[in-house]
Amino acid sequence: MIEKKQTEIENVVLVGIITKEQNEEKAEEYLDELEFLTFTAGGETKKRFIQRLEYPDPRTFIGSGKLNEVKTYIDENDINTAIFDDELSPAQLRNIEKVLNIKVLDRTNLILDIFAQRAQTSYARTQVELAQCQYLLPRLTRMWTHLERQKGGIGMRGPGETEIETDRRIIRDKISLLKAKLKTIDKQMAVQRKNRGKLVRVALVGYTNVGKSTLMNVISKSDVFAENKLFATLDTTVRKVVIKNIPFLLTDTVGFIRKLPTQLVESFKSTLDEVREADLLLHVVDISHKNFEDHIHSVNTILQEIKSADKPVVMVFNKIDAYDPETIEEDDLITEKTKAHFTLEEWERTWMKKMNGHCIFISALNQENMEEFRELVYEEVKKIHITRFPYNDFLYQEFDSEN
Repeated sequence: MIEKKQTEIENVVLVGIITKEQNEEKAEEYLDELEFLTFTAGGETKKRFIQRLEYPDPRTFIGSGKLNEVKTYIDENDINTAIFDDELSPAQLRNIEKVLNIKVLDRTNLILDIFAQRAQTSYARTQVELAQCQYLLPRLTRMWTHLERQKGGIGMRGPGETEIETDRRIIRDKISLLKAKLKTIDKQMAVQRKNRGKLVRVALVGYTNVGKSTLMNVISKSDVFAENKLFATLDTTVRKVVIKNIPFLLTDTVGFIRKLPTQLVESFKSTLDEVREADLLLHVVDISHKNFEDHIHSVNTILQEIKSADKPVVMVFNKIDAYDPETIEEDDLITEKTKAHFTLEEWERTWMKKMNGHCIFISALNQENMEEFRELVYEEVKKIHITRFPYNDFLYQEFDSEN
């Protein structure tokens, strides 16, 4: 069973690489995100290690010299766990553990562990457990020998803590059972979606920790769990919302992330079905994050993968209260103005022009520009509603003229 208790804070080192495909700036950015993931999972990052390589070492991911440097730091600073920023092969995991002699995780394992902590309902726990089993299947030998030495903590929740004699056949049988269970639940949820009738469906999508749940609470006046950590929400939440005279269904979905484990995309199929079946997407973006444009690209890529990129979209740039553009000294003739120096007004002109007005800048936390946001959503929902219920068109005209 998936364990949801929070363990003691673990001392962690992070390891990443700079390659032809991933320059230094991008590598540091990924490590920033990995550090936040580590914090969310209950760890404290003590040091980062980064190495420039043409490609990852097939045996140990990083070079032997750098690995020995990591080993020295671990031995001198009471480190419990080493987390690598890319998915490691079973052979790499074994080789690295032989040298470091502590718990070694990769980015995929870390994300799966956070999902294990965050899963609240039976459905979400089943989805996470399936993803964990699919991840662990080729790594069983490493996991069992590893668990004899080190138990509990980050990355070890869920099926990883079952009895040591568990073998590949048992895991495969469990995967089959979990898939069958999810198939049954998926059918039930498909019926639930069908029973919602012809109401317009609006889905909140976006990168993790951009404020989707906070926005959901403001719009629907509900109490969806929201926290300044990654993947605070796993379970899909659907609320009926009425703006002016139009009712519609609003769905809060799990946040996306770069390098999203393929196991999670597969096991969270039904959650993504809520996005596939939506009539309108509200793509929420954290405008205060320096790499928000990369986040937009990552979300759009996943939307393409699940065949939802052609849906009507409203770009919702959230957290304007936290946005702080970099400034340029007047006498600094060397530094050229970049996007980091854009004011919100400059970003707004850029995105408004590109999105043909389907764009809004808000603060869900401080409820800034929420009336403009509601008006924009109302207009977009009304377009869909009229095509579905054309005989109500005169009612909208009458309502709008009165207001």
